[in-house]
Amino acid sequence: MANVVETTGKTIKEAIQVAVARLGVSEKDIDVEVLETPTKKFFGLLGETPAKIRATLKISAPPVHIEEPKPIDEPAPIEETPAEKIVEPQPEPPVEKISEEPAEKFEPVLAPSPADEEPSEQQPLDREQILHAAENFLQDVFAAMELEVTIEVTVEEDGYLLDLKGKNLGLLIGRRGQALDALQYLLNLVVNRKLDEDKVHFTIDVEDYRRRREEALIKLAKGVAERAIKTRQDVRLEPMNRHERKIIHTVLQDNNRVETHSAGEEPYRYVIVSPVKRARGGRSR
Repeated sequence: MANVVETTGKTIKEAIQVAVARLGVSEKDIDVEVLETPTKKFFGLLGETPAKIRATLKISAPPVHIEEPKPIDEPAPIEETPAEKIVEPQPEPPVEKISEEPAEKFEPVLAPSPADEEPSEQQPLDREQILHAAENFLQDVFAAMELEVTIEVTVEEDGYLLDLKGKNLGLLIGRRGQALDALQYLLNLVVNRKLDEDKVHFTIDVEDYRRRREEALIKLAKGVAERAIKTRQDVRLEPMNRHERKIIHTVLQDNNRVETHSAGEEPYRYVIVSPVKRARGGRSR
């Protein structure tokens, strides 16, 4: 019977349980060395790598095939290495409720680790190389997610629109476009670090999702304005990113019966639509 085994599990405790089952002893009869702790792949988008341990049978542990072991001299106690403390992830702060529908959780977007940074002496790239680097970055992400995606590039006034086409791309959009916004943020952050100036802005879309989302926001803005006018009360919308808040403000800027402003802190910043108070004689104040 092997005295040393290496096992894996979703957690270190699970890996220990697998090792105990293989060796046929109790947990107190093994020494545990943590080889790898569970880590998230690509900021949690691609799941987690499992925990890995090495379990060594203690000298005092009885062999499994002997039912009644003979007494033996007690060996000197082996100092056990304290088990590595696992820090459980803290729950995200709750998102405040909104007037339109239940609030959604907005996961913070994480910047790339320092290990991903390029050497400072690297020469800045030109626009064509930047576009090529952007496409390579995205294709690496898609390959890791086992997705086949075609990228169609459109030149815009303020940068490039990258329209993604393929099958089963709902994962790239996420709820209310949160995954798409996170991917777009990472792309701009990673690629633009190679430019000393004149940063390039990339907009990522998936099969015209952003246009359909914009149409839904325009409809929402008009409906909320009517509600504010009818009830004579402020209406608070769900948290939105800067681009979506701008759409609400733009749609209602010519409506002299309501006014809009943003409140809250990112990523929970939201829009409030307020009815314009009118003085006597029907004129707005």
